[in-house]
Amino acid sequence: MSYTAWILLTASLVGLTCGIIGTFLILRRMAMMADAISHSVLLGIVVAFLITKQLSGGHMLIGSIVAGLLTAMLVQFLHSRGVAQDASIGVVFTTLFAVGVVLIATKVGNAHLDVKHALMGEITFVPWNTVELPWIGAVPQATLMLFIVLIIVLAVILALYKEWKITSFDPALAASLGLPVVLMHYLFMTLVSVTTVASFDAVGAIMVVAMLITPAASAYLWTDRLSVMLMLSAGFGVLSAVAGYYIAVWLDTSISGSMAFATGLVFIASFLGSPSSGVLSRFFRAPAVIEE
Repeated sequence: MSYTAWILLTASLVGLTCGIIGTFLILRRMAMMADAISHSVLLGIVVAFLITKQLSGGHMLIGSIVAGLLTAMLVQFLHSRGVAQDASIGVVFTTLFAVGVVLIATKVGNAHLDVKHALMGEITFVPWNTVELPWIGAVPQATLMLFIVLIIVLAVILALYKEWKITSFDPALAASLGLPVVLMHYLFMTLVSVTTVASFDAVGAIMVVAMLITPAASAYLWTDRLSVMLMLSAGFGVLSAVAGYYIAVWLDTSISGSMAFATGLVFIASFLGSPSSGVLSRFFRAPAVIEE
């Protein structure tokens, strides 16, 4: 595959996976948790590096997942003690992200680990960091990881589809039926963390947040069926990735930033043109006023 094709495939896998996970974030009214986890995983990455002195390997994934779960647990703890959920998220993720930034500035030194890379990523480097696979050949490491994460996410979502559906729309009913609501919550937070980590190195925190929230928010405007919303959200994620790449080439600017910008364009189009909730649709459906 060509250099451009690997970038587009990697970005599309980010859009596809984040779009699926983002659907449940929106339905559970936890959109800002995506922002929290995508920033707090930086602390997990830094701590893993400080322990192992290596910038790649499974320890990075483990450290990031632990940081994501720690974020979810601290937010839940503060919320259960009377702190508003949005305030809990704001306090936890800014504190953990700040600790990560301080550790980078004071402990990491000259290693290729910096705040700009964490925020914006560098998807143009993805095709150069490869692994050899039998019968396939050289494959970018980030692309392979994203593909594996996509398979895991799809398997967990499909295996527990009914449970995800009821716990997302009516947690109280799910609890009364004996479903493990708390366990499902932390399993979902694990999926969010894994998805964020897999996307983090290639595209950075900003695009992860954009891909987790905006395609799903756009899909929500088009349908009230979960299955359709999942497909639309995944499709909008891929569309934003591809369109964002060509916008970046056209303007000669950041690829990840342009992809995040493209998610905003998709949302504006949905906000204006969706048949049920769009501003234009409501305008044309408005009854005419009859004057005497």
